[in-house]
Amino acid sequence: MRAPAKPSVCRAEEGYAAAFGGRRTFYLKPDQLLAIKAARDSDPVVAKAYAALIERADVALKRKPGSVMDKTTIPLSGDRHDYLSIAPYWWPDPANPSGPYIRRDGEVNPKRDTRSYDRTAIGRMSSDAETLSLAYYYSGERKYADKAAQVIRTWFLDPATAMNPNATFAQAVPGRENGRAEGVLDTSAFQPVIDAVGLIGPSGALSDAENKALEAWFGRYIDWMLKSPTGREEQAAKNNHGMWFDAQLTHYALFARRPEIARKTVEDFPRRRIAVQFDPSGSLPAELTRTRSFHYSIYALEPAYDVAEIAACLDLDLWNYADDKGRGLRKATDFLSAYRGQPAAWRYKEMRWPAGELDALLTRADWAWGPGRYPRSGEGTLALFYRTDTR
Repeated sequence: MRAPAKPSVCRAEEGYAAAFGGRRTFYLKPDQLLAIKAARDSDPVVAKAYAALIERADVALKRKPGSVMDKTTIPLSGDRHDYLSIAPYWWPDPANPSGPYIRRDGEVNPKRDTRSYDRTAIGRMSSDAETLSLAYYYSGERKYADKAAQVIRTWFLDPATAMNPNATFAQAVPGRENGRAEGVLDTSAFQPVIDAVGLIGPSGALSDAENKALEAWFGRYIDWMLKSPTGREEQAAKNNHGMWFDAQLTHYALFARRPEIARKTVEDFPRRRIAVQFDPSGSLPAELTRTRSFHYSIYALEPAYDVAEIAACLDLDLWNYADDKGRGLRKATDFLSAYRGQPAAWRYKEMRWPAGELDALLTRADWAWGPGRYPRSGEGTLALFYRTDTR
């Protein structure tokens, strides 16, 4: 697998640093961000998005950095530094309110996003780090870099507030499980943080020692992912969870300067994920059984795209890979793109049609396979302003 030439080149664990003034990013590409920055004042659509970005960043400037110490529930370990959340689709049983929770697929229990747990805090940390770093890059104002560094330092490095590098108690189900393999998905919130660290690099807001400490933290988290029973179970998942595991592992491995782990995961991806989870038609059968089947089909392709981005950093090409039955990212993208603007044609269950999610996916597809391959709305091209989602 050889990756096609690109305007800016990601070079293994150094990312785009050489082509991006020392900014060690892995997803955010110099040519794309430079083009947006150049259009900041002249293009009305870009100007509007930039104003919204700065508005969000100014709110984040005033916000106290979140940490795992903010939750009101103590994990079973007794250590508040351990991350804790509850599974999104599990609810109290009306027939037995004090008994084990029951599953309601696609319906999120609002208790998940309360101060009882860490789910809200990890999402806000990720969003604030991303927003502030982008605001620094596009505006050049040092205050945004300093605040981004504070947000990152509080979550990962400060001994008083830092998260322990594990997700043992993530996505617990009261009355059933103290933590689940699916909880590893929660830490995909760290992916935008890594590129945020790269964007603020030239500011010096994080010292060299702090950058090394962050790499070490992610190295310990990689070890937990690969060696713990929870991590190994999630790695074995044969739906979107397995692909999100690979997306995190490859990204974190390059950041932690352990490229051999990223390379093995990428090389195994066709056999381990595409051959197992992709249908020759382009569908992802495991996602079609969900109450939000179109959403989850997109949601499964997003991490596959992430792995393809990291593969390119290793001079490997997953974007154009197809097996002898035609299974690959391009076929799966074509399958979903055919339903753009045609929700009535989708014959599987879908509670809320995710038009915006499809547009964002096709924006990335257009970057991967060439301009004009996947028509989408103009504002979709501004996805570079934000990568954070609500996983």
